[in-house]
Amino acid sequence: MDKRTGLPVVGMVGGGQLARMTHQAAIALGQSLRILAVSEGDSAALVASDVVLGHHTDLDALRSFAGGVDVLTFDHEHVPGEHLLTLAMEGFVIRPAPSALGFAQNKLVMREMMAGLGVPGPAFAEVSTVDDVVKFGDEHGWPVVLKASRGGYDGRGVWMLDTARQARETVPELLDAGTSLLVEGKVAMKRELAALVARSPFGQGAAYPVVETVQTGGINTEVLAPAPGLSESRVHEAQDLALRIAATLDVTGLLAVELFETDTGLLVNELAMRPHNSGHWTMDGSRTSQFEQHLRAVLDYPLGRTDLIEPACVMANVLGADVTPQMSTDERVHHLFARYPEVKIHLYGKEDRPGRKLGHVNFAGERMEDLRNRALLSAHWLSHAVWLDGYEIH
Repeated sequence: MDKRTGLPVVGMVGGGQLARMTHQAAIALGQSLRILAVSEGDSAALVASDVVLGHHTDLDALRSFAGGVDVLTFDHEHVPGEHLLTLAMEGFVIRPAPSALGFAQNKLVMREMMAGLGVPGPAFAEVSTVDDVVKFGDEHGWPVVLKASRGGYDGRGVWMLDTARQARETVPELLDAGTSLLVEGKVAMKRELAALVARSPFGQGAAYPVVETVQTGGINTEVLAPAPGLSESRVHEAQDLALRIAATLDVTGLLAVELFETDTGLLVNELAMRPHNSGHWTMDGSRTSQFEQHLRAVLDYPLGRTDLIEPACVMANVLGADVTPQMSTDERVHHLFARYPEVKIHLYGKEDRPGRKLGHVNFAGERMEDLRNRALLSAHWLSHAVWLDGYEIH
């Protein structure tokens, strides 16, 4: 408990943009989120006043950090599970608990758990040898999707294998490097969706509108809220599925369930137990942002309303250009505000790097197509300092 404010202290492990935006939400609740950052140059460390430097793989650093907060939570899944179990046994409050977080840390464990619950997902198998992949591909059809069981995001840790020959070229090298692997069937999907829910220790749950996530090169580039043309029955199916998973795993905080929509129904792709890129639109398009909701959930406060403020909201990620523009970021922001006064800009304080998530923009309003055009134009301008005039969504 903070002696100055009388309010509980939330500690977030990880100093990335998710911690930075959670810190923004914490300020309104009278707090300065305490952050365990690897470097003082981390995105959240640049703006938060209460920063502890230490590595998330260092048990002593984690223990010291946890000792100064009321509840420990995370902006990524890379804290070793054995460290979290040790802290839990020592009596520290961890939300989500290690028993739940483990399913977001290991894709194979998640797949096995989902199959045991009867949750629909793609066919999968553990990979110990290259023959496991070849056999799977021959039985389920090529191409197949090879994944690292641990780590991997934004297209990293995922390999599309078209043939058995390609598998024999790729898999041994990964296994020799110590990468734990699983293989999944390639899903014939119509699009990707995400169902974001929150759950408190009290057991209260809240579901956000189901969104469509648009991927380019394995990186999420757009989020459309609500998912255009998604039937009411499918919305309820996705929300109910996410809430059921959250309750079954005893998740506290946010749970993002990434989904494939197919002709025959929904399949679960992956889970994340933290604020998620698919929920960035909530900062300007929902009654309660995902970052405030995560804080409310881990503090066991009553959860906030999740409905849209406007009929639609579109988020577009600002991704670093191949060549950093000569125009300063300040100038780019100035010109964007002049062109679109209604834009909501969220920059993460990161140095430009090709493909890196530097920030995002949100547009809320009436017509999804107009919002998409403005969002994509704005994101490209902020990263490239070039207007894509005449760009249209088809």
